[in-house]
Formats: sequence, C-alpha cells, structure tokens
Amino acid sequence: MRSLRVDLAQSARADLADIMEWYASQGVPEVGARPVREIAGRIRQLSAFPDSGRVVPEFETPWLREVVWPPFRIVYRRDHDGIIVVRVWRSERLMDPELAENAPQEDAT
Repeated sequence: MRSLRVDLAQSARADLADIMEWYASQGVPEVGARPVREIAGRIRQLSAFPDSGRVVPEFETPWLREVVWPPFRIVYRRDHDGIIVVRVWRSERLMDPELAENAPQEDAT
C-alpha cells in the first residue's frame, strides 16, 4: 500500500495557529504546543490510513472525512491523489456548508 501525500490548507494552518494563540492568551503557551503536536501526529497517520476517518456527519459526502481527536475534529478532503486537511476545529463546532459545496470532488475517471 502506498502512502498518500498530505497537505494542509491555509484554513487548517490558521486553525492550528489559533489553537496556539488561545493557549498563549491564557498564559500557558507550552500547553498549546501539546495538542498541536498530537494533532500533527494524527495528520501524519492519514498518509498511511487515508480512510481511517469517518465521513463528516453534517454532509455525508464520501470524500470529506474527519478524524476526531477530542476535543478537536481534523477535517480533510480525500481523493485518489492525496489528502488535504481543510480544518482543525473543536468537536462541538458544526461545519460550514460552504466547505462541502466549494471543495472539489474526487475525479470519477
């Protein structure tokens, strides 16, 4: 089984920066580094196990998947060429419908 390429969309990069900033604003920047490291580890695992995440329940679109690492959702778009992580959000936050509408679908050919 070949590993797929994993990229982070700018929105996911901003989400990770926001996590770090939130912990820094609480006076514990070292605490924020831990979840970001663990989230990065989960993202790396997607390369070898791209279908390990479930379909995002709000959309039921097979190419938009998520891995839940409490309290965060790692949402990614999976196609035959690779994976793009599009968001890293708190688990209780619902997905924006525009995310599914604007994300390109897997090529059917």
